[in-house]
Amino acid sequence: MIGELLAASRPLSWINTAFPFAAAYLLVTGQVDAALVIGTIFFLVPYNFAMYGINDVFDYASDVANPRKGGVEGALLAPSRHRLVLVGAALACLPFVIALVVLGPPLSWLALAVSLFAVVAYSAPPFRFKEIPVLDSITSSVHFCSPALYGILLAGELPGLTSGTILLAFFLWGMASHAFGAVQDVVPDREGGIASIATVLGAARTVRLALALWTLAGALMLTTGWPGAWAALLAIPYLLAAGPFARISDEKSGRANRGWRHFLWINYLCGFLVTMLLIGYALTTA
Repeated sequence: MIGELLAASRPLSWINTAFPFAAAYLLVTGQVDAALVIGTIFFLVPYNFAMYGINDVFDYASDVANPRKGGVEGALLAPSRHRLVLVGAALACLPFVIALVVLGPPLSWLALAVSLFAVVAYSAPPFRFKEIPVLDSITSSVHFCSPALYGILLAGELPGLTSGTILLAFFLWGMASHAFGAVQDVVPDREGGIASIATVLGAARTVRLALALWTLAGALMLTTGWPGAWAALLAIPYLLAAGPFARISDEKSGRANRGWRHFLWINYLCGFLVTMLLIGYALTTA
């Protein structure tokens, strides 16, 4: 049971939400305190357990017919586990949310509320934003961008021009990643009657949209000065991974999974390079 619940939280993706929060908070405050520790743990495990666990519960009917599911790309939890997952997700998040509300200013509460709403609304009825084309990619991106915004607000600051530009670039990156990820599921989603940005636009157009969004995200980073301008280069690995599928047909869209699997190591590589840039920035501004 513990193994199944762990799989539901997608351990390989934990860092994708914890890192943006921790980096944003540290850049503003420059210190390690209770808010940083509690927030990082929250966005590392409970947040992901809730986000992916809720998704696995309410997507079970379609996931059973999807050959990608049952591994690192999504757990197949038996229906007997569904109630446990939903209750467990709520209980895992509750103490962290209470602590963060106590520690944070009122404006940070709004960002945290939006972030948690997006976690639920993406998969759970009556919202099911994942079945509303374009809104599905927007909501998915909020999952990863909102922790960074929350980190800034929790630290008692408002996003400035540079940080706001970085957040917008990060948001476009998130939309691109979701859109490209949806391409590989065009056939099973259509067979299951599930709408997505990829089922509406078609596989090839969705890939090209993702490429455009990554390119725009990189271009925005060029305007942020040092070290953000160097981060613009990090769009290149994603363009190289997705580019070969720009003309893929809907019938062969499942082949895009090969490009999607590359993202697992690309995300870690880019995360490492972003960390090096942040360390360099911190050393030069200390």
